[in-house]
Amino acid sequence: MNPAAPAALAPDEEAFLTAAIDLAARSRKEGNHPFGSLLVLDGTAVLEAGNTVTTGRDATGHAETNLVRLATAAYTRAELTRATLYTSTEPCAMCSGAVYWSGIGRVVYALGEDELLALTGADEENPTMALPCRTVFASGQRPVEVSGPHLHDRAAAVHAGFWTGAGA
Repeated sequence: MNPAAPAALAPDEEAFLTAAIDLAARSRKEGNHPFGSLLVLDGTAVLEAGNTVTTGRDATGHAETNLVRLATAAYTRAELTRATLYTSTEPCAMCSGAVYWSGIGRVVYALGEDELLALTGADEENPTMALPCRTVFASGQRPVEVSGPHLHDRAAAVHAGFWTGAGA
């Protein structure tokens, strides 16, 4: 379960998280699941990725794993330690593992995994695991800072109608 009332985001962080939510909306328009991620290094957005599970016919094509692939090809581990991954929805267990192994130092997410489960129910397109990213990261040998959930209404709006078959 997500912790109650995380600290408010600074205006620039809210803008980055909103951009990740906008990427989720773009992923949906492109025929994929509504998830998006943005990598920020030293205060500048440097990479973005959307979900490609459907169009890429790849179950691992989540926005965060797509972003990690781009990030590890473009940046050193030392650079990624300073980076923040902003994402429209809390990273799943697979994506959390990818973030951990990449060296990315911080994650900020909008919609919590438990909030996503409440929206999707038992939809076979999104067999959500009840495993918060904080739990995955806490199992590792290095810290990953986490902030979220934030911007619930805006993040949930991207999913409206999608998991009931109207947008899938």
